[in-house]
Amino acid sequence: MEAAGPVRKSGGGGRLLDRVVRGLNGLGTLWILALLILINADIFGRNVLTAPISGVIEMIELSMVAIVFLQLGDATRVGRLTRSDGIHGIILRRAPGVGLLMAAAFDILGALFMFFILYGSWPFLVEAVEGGHYVGNEGVFTAPTWPVKLILVIGCAVTMLLFSGFVVRHLRAFRDAAEGPSR
Repeated sequence: MEAAGPVRKSGGGGRLLDRVVRGLNGLGTLWILALLILINADIFGRNVLTAPISGVIEMIELSMVAIVFLQLGDATRVGRLTRSDGIHGIILRRAPGVGLLMAAAFDILGALFMFFILYGSWPFLVEAVEGGHYVGNEGVFTAPTWPVKLILVIGCAVTMLLFSGFVVRHLRAFRDAAEGPSR
């Protein structure tokens, strides 16, 4: 019954989706490293050179959302998405079929949640691209908002696909458990 356990060894969508998820996670990690360098350079510039770097606050604000959605798929894939597995683990051991159905229900809700975020975010992405939205102050520092909104949409889509794959995996495990060892 490992498929329904809290740790997911591979994604629900196959090798290609797993590679995409790992790539997005790696990109998020590199982004964190770049932010650390930027923040330290800004601190050094402020305190030693009395010349802060313009736009650091804006870049941090945009980056926080982007990093979360770049790494959301991997957190889901490896079972690190916040949830309580205590009761589920007990049910899975005592009544595996019920546990698998509970896992499938959780993953259906996760997929729906990602769909609704995706559905609600798409118009904001289109508006940001068409309207040329940006953060910052003209003449000092500006950055477009559409890349972060695009990352949000991609992160939700990838995570929705993962949850959907998990649903299929749990339902197959349920079917196999119901058919018994006669196969």
